[in-house]
Amino acid sequence: MEILKGKKIVLGITGSIAAYKACYLIRGLIKRGAEVQVVITPAGKEFITPITLSALTGKPVVSEFFSGRDGSWNSHVDLGLWADAMVIAPATASTIGKMANGIADNMLVTTYLSMKAPVFVAPAMDLDMFAHPSTQQNLQRLRSFGNHIIEPTSGELASHLTGKGRMEEPENIIKVLEQYFNARQPDLKGKRILITAGPTYEKIDPVRFIGNYSSGKMGMALAENCARRGAEVTLICGPVALKTSHPAIHRIDIESAEEMYHEAALHFTTSDAAILCAAVADFTPDQTCDHKIKRGPDGLTLKLKPTRDIAQALGLQKRPGQLLVGFALETHDEIAHARDKMKRKNLDFIVLNSLNDAGAGFRYDTNKITILTQTETQTYPLKSKKEVAEDIIDRLVAAF
Repeated sequence: MEILKGKKIVLGITGSIAAYKACYLIRGLIKRGAEVQVVITPAGKEFITPITLSALTGKPVVSEFFSGRDGSWNSHVDLGLWADAMVIAPATASTIGKMANGIADNMLVTTYLSMKAPVFVAPAMDLDMFAHPSTQQNLQRLRSFGNHIIEPTSGELASHLTGKGRMEEPENIIKVLEQYFNARQPDLKGKRILITAGPTYEKIDPVRFIGNYSSGKMGMALAENCARRGAEVTLICGPVALKTSHPAIHRIDIESAEEMYHEAALHFTTSDAAILCAAVADFTPDQTCDHKIKRGPDGLTLKLKPTRDIAQALGLQKRPGQLLVGFALETHDEIAHARDKMKRKNLDFIVLNSLNDAGAGFRYDTNKITILTQTETQTYPLKSKKEVAEDIIDRLVAAF
């Protein structure tokens, strides 16, 4: 099976003595049918010439923001959208540090920061540099962002400390890529998935509202993951600043809980599954003022009424064979409350977030979840929201 055939790979090369291995990596990728675009740092060009790399890939090597010949601009954003994966091999301690801290002073790091595809990093440095706490902290930070760190895992050297820090062999890097893409075949092809994301804003007057801190990051990650795995996604999204990029995502922007209810009820009828990730307001003002409420000496009293329960409505509407996934954000007795919600709302499984876990919940790039089914409870460690989305959709695929 030609797993890498047609895959578009951005290969980042940095200033390491191991840069010569990039030639073998390029040859192996192209032999397997991949298309390779090299992005190299200025220091990388001291170890291997762009002419050599261009001859292997059949493409001009990208190194600077502007072309030295005609002043045309190399778009890191376009590269981030073009690629199916980015591989940085070799990755020096300097580049790893820049990636971990967003220091975009060269084309490679700028491309990395714009990358929509998964990123694989193969460190290459001496043992002392690799073992230094700052390097280890930077690598851990990259992992928390959802990057894949490729360290030597096979061979005699890998079983000894002396193997740490050296760049993994090109053939093994290719195997990691093949394993990644093989595990992510379009297992949702032909499925229609409805996802709700973000907060809702419940209007008080033309300038004020009741809302919450949801950023929409978790819902967006779920939508992108489903689309990448072949699904046709309808994303009903509250007011968030995040953008969607996958062409298989049909995004519907709403503001209030009532608007989300109507859109969800409408599109659930033609969906194979729904994932209710949005932080929908439980209450909305009983009356909305059509003009700005002025400050007064007596304060302001708001009367609130319950919003419609979207999960419960869809649970009643659910037909045989449809799947319904809910989210629960709890502060105490988390498991008991989540199981009760799953039963009351006819959910197939529920994803539990706890505000008691550091780094989880609203506005973070990471999350820590527990997935509960009718018979199982599985807790996952703190991960990037992209990785959490992968875990949730793996469970969804298994439930079909």
